[in-house]
Amino acid sequence: MTQDVRKGALSRRGILGSMAGLGLAALATGRAGAAGPKGGAPVEVRPDGTYAVVPLARDAFTLGVAQSRVIPVELSRLKATRKANLDHMLALIDASTMGFVKPDLLFFHEFPITGWRDWTRDEVLRVAIDIPGEETEAIAAKARAYGMYIVFGSYARDPDWPGHALSITTIIDPAGKIIAKNWKARNVKGLFGGETELFTTTIYDVLDRYIEMYGEDAVVPVVRTPIGNILTSSIQREPEYFRAAAMKGAEVILRTATGGFSPVDMQATSLYNGVYTAVCNNAISPGGPFFEDVNAGGSAIYGPDGEPLAKATSANETLVAARVPIAQFRARHRQPSVHKELFLKEFEQYAPRYGPNLFQAYQPSDLKDAGRYLKDKGRWK
Repeated sequence: MTQDVRKGALSRRGILGSMAGLGLAALATGRAGAAGPKGGAPVEVRPDGTYAVVPLARDAFTLGVAQSRVIPVELSRLKATRKANLDHMLALIDASTMGFVKPDLLFFHEFPITGWRDWTRDEVLRVAIDIPGEETEAIAAKARAYGMYIVFGSYARDPDWPGHALSITTIIDPAGKIIAKNWKARNVKGLFGGETELFTTTIYDVLDRYIEMYGEDAVVPVVRTPIGNILTSSIQREPEYFRAAAMKGAEVILRTATGGFSPVDMQATSLYNGVYTAVCNNAISPGGPFFEDVNAGGSAIYGPDGEPLAKATSANETLVAARVPIAQFRARHRQPSVHKELFLKEFEQYAPRYGPNLFQAYQPSDLKDAGRYLKDKGRWK
């Protein structure tokens, strides 16, 4: 494992030019303030620049990003290959504690346990894990042993959502308790030219039902912990989502990016919101469905000014780590300054290309079926 902490020159002009329009929160979604009928918490964005927190257990913590391989399980040897992936993940947790830097929070990408392949829905539901389940129990034991938070993504099943294939990021605390199971917020539709589409169910795909079950606050789930307010996300190029999270008090944003990402998207999250952002991408992955090094590497941690605090120096498996002075940061940090009156009308009139709730009544069977199903669902000409 290697660690690289270095300063990089970030061009604010480049970011401003490529990310024009950032700074718009979810101002016109009609979600403000109401709780779901099952008693979920209401959205709270304070009017004085402050935000809700719990007391800090320490003044600073070490954030570690585990850039690791993505190896798809084999359907013909499902249990054995999924266990092999889990065992490799557990070994990396052990390895993260053996150097000079021991993470207080260790962050993995979306698919360390199942890997990814162009499976059908039925196949994804076979390879998916239960949360809680034997995999989370094994990871929780490591969290307890090392006194660390462990964050990771996975395909998952949920008995409350039969037939839905979910992509969930789980946070386990140092006591081994699951403190968050965060759904992916949305998939980009039209990304593959319309012939194929992602079929995992996201919050946006069942938005109304999701709010009924979990409440408004769960749509942008800021998790308040004794080492800071954490948001996890596996979406990209959705700056409004991260702006909304920062308004709610997100201080550390953990973003998975399996299969590559745009560094400017990650840097801008920090720069425009004044928060810490970490991105975990996959390492070189032998035995996967693609060439081993396609879009591998680049995992990084960015400070509140958008500058890199630590960055992977290769595309191999590696640990990227940086110290987060959370108490000092919190003492001066406030919500991002947003002049919403300037553009609220535009948000109120804007219609997204695809509306929410499209997977509530029908869940496509595979990538091509999703493409067929969504082909005529767009609002734009």
